[in-house]
Amino acid sequence: MAEKEQVRPLAPAFHRINVVVVDEDDAISMELKSHHRHRKYIKCCGCITALMLIQAVIILVLVFTVFRVKNPVMKINSMKMEGLDVVNMTNLPSGTNLTVLADVSVKNPNVASFKFNNVTTSLYYDGKVVGEARTPPGHASAGRTIRMNVTVDVMLGRILAVPRLSGDLVSGLLPVSSYTSIGGRVKILKIIKRNVVVEMNCTMTVNIRSQEVQDQSCKQKISH
Repeated sequence: MAEKEQVRPLAPAFHRINVVVVDEDDAISMELKSHHRHRKYIKCCGCITALMLIQAVIILVLVFTVFRVKNPVMKINSMKMEGLDVVNMTNLPSGTNLTVLADVSVKNPNVASFKFNNVTTSLYYDGKVVGEARTPPGHASAGRTIRMNVTVDVMLGRILAVPRLSGDLVSGLLPVSSYTSIGGRVKILKIIKRNVVVEMNCTMTVNIRSQEVQDQSCKQKISH
């Protein structure tokens, strides 16, 4: 009896080799798709980078133009001295008051409000302080001008102690000077902050008879 032909068993599953035949056209197509995705990724990154650069340029332009912190401008519109009289100055009755009234304006050219502290004003005669005033804090809105009435009470004892007073009374002209200081802060978009101090020195002549101020000259100084 002829021996039966032995049947070889199949190789174990983990020894099997799967052979995938890839068509040449499919391989080229896959390579093109991969290259296309790579180019698309590079283009996307380039667009994002360009947008970021454009935003940075826009922010820089705004910071140096629209959002640039500009200095407030202070101006004394008018000033008048009340209670000044030749007779009263030579023979002062009790309770005599001498007051300087000033109309001061502060212009804020910024796109944000300018918040300031107490406004300090000093009046000088012959280089000596003869009057002082303090105005409460406040703020000037963006692009607006705020006006304040400053009242300076003159210290009669000090002004009467000035040797040249009698000569100025005879001439009818009283040369005085004033110093006003405003300190505050400009804050734009909660990012740009700058402390500003506006100082103004003025020289003027008070006409004793009309009690009006004439020949007024002011100089402004800004410090940060």
